[in-house]
Amino acid sequence: MEIQSFANIPSEAQILLLAASAVKEHAYNPYSRFFVGAALLTYSDDIVTGTNYESASYGATICAERAAIVAANTKGFRQFKALAVIARGEENDMLETCNPCGLCRQLLFEAAELSGGDFVCYLSNTAMTKIRVTTVTELFPLPFGPSSLKINIQPYLPKESQAAQNPS
Repeated sequence: MEIQSFANIPSEAQILLLAASAVKEHAYNPYSRFFVGAALLTYSDDIVTGTNYESASYGATICAERAAIVAANTKGFRQFKALAVIARGEENDMLETCNPCGLCRQLLFEAAELSGGDFVCYLSNTAMTKIRVTTVTELFPLPFGPSSLKINIQPYLPKESQAAQNPS
């Protein structure tokens, strides 16, 4: 894990972080007033975003990272190169990076398995002056997932990925 500035991350990551920053303003957050945006970069260079959506039944709340994964899956994307996450409070900017919760880390781990094992994560403070560059593996050591249950996830990969992994 390393801390970078916006100027020192790849342009692809800058675009991803800007997309996450823009979408955070669409948060439905009447309880926490915490605005979170997430953006995933697919293998085909599409960007899929998500934001937090809260519920009076707090357990039904969905985080931005999970919303982005579900939105991507709905569009047929299950493999990712990168994730960006950014947040702000109702009246205050976050001075530290916005880091995924445990539930999000679990889903990110499973998305990483579908993506070939890992992908990079850009976790930013509101002003984008402090960006933690890490990977899903670093965020979620000692994971439990499909491979722990000896589940074959190959059938869930896009057809072109299956062909690349199983050449005739």
